[in-house]
Amino acid sequence: MTWQQAIERTVTGLGYELVDLERSGGGLLRVSIDRVPGQAYPTGASEFVTVEDCEAVTRQLQHVLEVENCDYARLEVSSPGLDRPLKREVDYARFAGSAIDLTLKLPFQGRKKFKGVLGPRDGGWRLALEPAAKGAPEQTLDFVFDEVREARLVPVVDFKGRKARQASEAASGE
Repeated sequence: MTWQQAIERTVTGLGYELVDLERSGGGLLRVSIDRVPGQAYPTGASEFVTVEDCEAVTRQLQHVLEVENCDYARLEVSSPGLDRPLKREVDYARFAGSAIDLTLKLPFQGRKKFKGVLGPRDGGWRLALEPAAKGAPEQTLDFVFDEVREARLVPVVDFKGRKARQASEAASGE
């Protein structure tokens, strides 16, 4: 078993999703985890990765990496962040309806970078692009997973908090 397989098996065995794994110079081993929707966690009911989640995964990985004789100087376990990368097709399905930044491998109409709302379509994915001007017709970009170089969620920062936003949406009828 490789060290990558050991990490993936450990993270998924603890009930988390392995989002990204990076080994960089200086012996840094960086592991990005996310919570699986519908999964119960001993650290609470938050939909977001907590510090306690990262600590629990770190402790377990330290033991596993020692047993697997993986050489590293520092282990860093974190959440994928607000601009979470979409690495696998299941990520696209999970985050359908979300705004994403998309970079294609090859240019389409002279562009590689697009921003819009992700949605499914037969045999692939559709991006409802942000309108160029107010009142402009909606444009879409159809693509398949293999055409993507990188995709990330567009960060949504709400300083009012989730409950305040839900109350305001309910009041406005959205």
